[in-house]
Amino acid sequence: MTTAYGTTEPDSRGRTGLDRVGRNLDRNPDVVVRDVEVTSDGWHVLRRTTFDVRGTDGTWTTQQRETYDRGNGAAVLPVDRARGTVLLTRQFRFPAYVNDHPDGMLVEVAAGLLDEDDPETAIRREALEELGVRLGDLREVTAAYMSPGSVTERVHCYVAEYSPADRIEVGGGLVGEGEDIEVLELPATEALAMIDDGRIVDGKTILLLQWAALHGLVVGQHTQS
Repeated sequence: MTTAYGTTEPDSRGRTGLDRVGRNLDRNPDVVVRDVEVTSDGWHVLRRTTFDVRGTDGTWTTQQRETYDRGNGAAVLPVDRARGTVLLTRQFRFPAYVNDHPDGMLVEVAAGLLDEDDPETAIRREALEELGVRLGDLREVTAAYMSPGSVTERVHCYVAEYSPADRIEVGGGLVGEGEDIEVLELPATEALAMIDDGRIVDGKTILLLQWAALHGLVVGQHTQS
C-alpha cells in the first residue's frame, strides 16, 4: 500500500486520494485508464497517467501522459464603451520570463483560480482585488482550455461593462499572496494594437480583446469601416 502524501496520507493542503483522479473516466470508449501516479503534490498536482487508446484503425496502444492540475480559473475584460477604454493588469510572470519574454512583465486581463467559488463569484473577487473595480452584469464568452496538451485548467472568460464610478478600490492584488499588480486603463484601440506589436502576448487576453472587437464592444483599427 502506498503511503505517499496526497494518496493515503494528507499532503500539505490536507488532501488525499490525489491518485484516484481520472481512474473512473469512461466517457470515451476508445480510452481506458490503467494507472495514475502522483509525481508532485505541491500547491498544485502533477500526475502521470497510463492509458490504452484505440486509434482510427482500431489498433490499441498504451500511452503515458503527464497532467498539471492547478484547478480551474476565471478571467474578465472590463469595458467602458462610453469612453472607449478597457481595464488590464501588468505583473511579473516568471514562467514567461524564463521562456524568452524580455522582462516577464505581462499585460493581462484580471484572472484567478476559482478555489471553492463558482466562476462568477471568483471573477468578481479577482476584479476587485486586482483592478479595484466592482463588476455589474457579466457576459460569459467561453470556458477555454488554455494549454490542453498538459494543463487541465479550464478558464471561464467574461466581458463586463464598467464606469469610473465602479472603480471603488485601488486594486493591485493581495500583498499577502506576493501580488504586485499594476492597473492599466487603456484606450481599446491601443490595447488591440498591443496584440499586433507584441506587447500583449497572453492567450486569454488576446481572446477576450478580439472577441470584444468582433462583437462591437470595443473598436480598433481593424474593426473600423
